[in-house]
Amino acid sequence: MLRFNNQWRFDSPGPIEPGVVSDFLNLINRISGQGSRKAILEHFKSAFAAAAGIPYHSSSDASWAASDLDRAMDEAAANAPLFIDAFYSGCEQLQQRNPEMALPDATRINRILTEHGAGYQIDLPNLIATRTHIPITVPEQAPSLDAQARALIDTALQATERALAEGNGRQAVQEVLWLLETVSTAFRSDEIFDGSIQGRYFNKIIGELKSRGRGGHQDQILQWMMTLHGYLSSPTGGGVRHGVDLRDGLAFHINEARLYCNLIRSYITFLIGEHERLSGRSS
Repeated sequence: MLRFNNQWRFDSPGPIEPGVVSDFLNLINRISGQGSRKAILEHFKSAFAAAAGIPYHSSSDASWAASDLDRAMDEAAANAPLFIDAFYSGCEQLQQRNPEMALPDATRINRILTEHGAGYQIDLPNLIATRTHIPITVPEQAPSLDAQARALIDTALQATERALAEGNGRQAVQEVLWLLETVSTAFRSDEIFDGSIQGRYFNKIIGELKSRGRGGHQDQILQWMMTLHGYLSSPTGGGVRHGVDLRDGLAFHINEARLYCNLIRSYITFLIGEHERLSGRSS
């Protein structure tokens, strides 16, 4: 069983998205091709009946088992966490009994949850409500950045949110850290400090910005930015750039990944604002 807020077992936080129900049913039908169809349908019907709090009765044949499974899933769909747990736990139980059977893992389930905006993700051994994560907004329009730069920003931010929704914290941080490095290269433009910033890498570019900057708050912000980048890049820190030290490296928890992503998004927003100001295009 997945771990989640115990109150969700008694007071539903809301129903599951309809698309999740149909996609889980499609997966069950695929799974049932690897053994006794009726037995596998009964297995999942029992799990969803328990989630719905309704009695379980064995069906007379596979056709009735399929119909009864549909009804059990519809009943269980009223409580999204219990619905997800019923499917995940059903798959895990089948895997234990049939090690050779191909079954969807947490990543595959998370992808379905993400595609339908279910608002939950599996971060083993937990089930987490993802709608509590509100990403820091990055400006959609930045006149000083060209269309190609805007497209890169949009693509990387979408990849970051998708990775977070699927529980891939390290990948999410890697995507947005890459974006921070990419946005920093915009300061090598001829219209910023007459093109005098020549550094090709993040730390050099930010260091040059500090040396030409206003000091005070800006200097502190840029220093925090460099510190976070250095920590996340280090093998004994985040390890997202150079690999993780097998002895001293640290694993990412999804909540930590969300925090890092929001911090980096706020720094990206700051850099875009500074680029607008320095290029003379800020309002």
